[in-house]
Amino acid sequence: MLTIGELASYTGVTVRTVRHYHAKGLLPEPERDHSGYRRYDAGAVIELIRIRTLAEAGVPLARVRELLKADAEEFAEAVADIDERLVGEIRERQRHRERIARLASGDSLALPPEVVEFLDRLRGLGVDERIVRVERDGWIPLVAHSPERIPEWVARKREQITDPQLIDFYLSLGQALDRSDGDPRLVELADRLAAYIARMAEDQGEDYIDDAEIEPPFARLMDALVFESVPPARRLIALLKERGWTGWTKLERVRPTVGGPGPNKRSPGPCRGRPRGAG
Repeated sequence: MLTIGELASYTGVTVRTVRHYHAKGLLPEPERDHSGYRRYDAGAVIELIRIRTLAEAGVPLARVRELLKADAEEFAEAVADIDERLVGEIRERQRHRERIARLASGDSLALPPEVVEFLDRLRGLGVDERIVRVERDGWIPLVAHSPERIPEWVARKREQITDPQLIDFYLSLGQALDRSDGDPRLVELADRLAAYIARMAEDQGEDYIDDAEIEPPFARLMDALVFESVPPARRLIALLKERGWTGWTKLERVRPTVGGPGPNKRSPGPCRGRPRGAG
């Protein structure tokens, strides 16, 4: 005869577990000896091993009680049901793992494959990772805002980054991230950006440069994101305005008239994950 401690040790569980099974009615409590101690026989060892095996297989304790009383056919059917449930749980956990993997990859969490491929292309061209992150963060709300237009916009972006002048701008902007607002090289960068935008407008037309139709509140939200992530961008846009353009997400041509500024024409945002312009 075994004490409760010996029973627990022989069956690979804890004394607390044995008592829990007693409380749940799974394992009958034996009579106590003359000293007041529980004494367990070989049958208790076998029963406890069966309970432990079912519990470790993921069978709820309520079902364990049923299975212990089932005949061979009922037991086989119940085990088949349990196995089917476990297969479903495994599939669900695999889906969770896939989501976690996407989360770990960063870019693909909220972006379609074609945008992720474009971001990887920028990395391959040597664009500063901080600039790539700004592009990525800009694409995320665009995907949510206008998912049906993403293939068109990505195709346009792929075409634009074949232009060495645009890639040079990307690389120079990456270098500008560590410069102060007073750095004269920002002036040079503004000159080059203005020249690129003007050339695009002349070669392709301003409708080609920007037909994204982004609402002003959304554009302001995107601008705030860029200015927070790329501090030199605010100074760069101020310099760009002196060269005839204003705005970041939605650039507008500044058209001064005798009575003040005239109507503006929408144009490209210079940098981030948006569909048009110089980045």
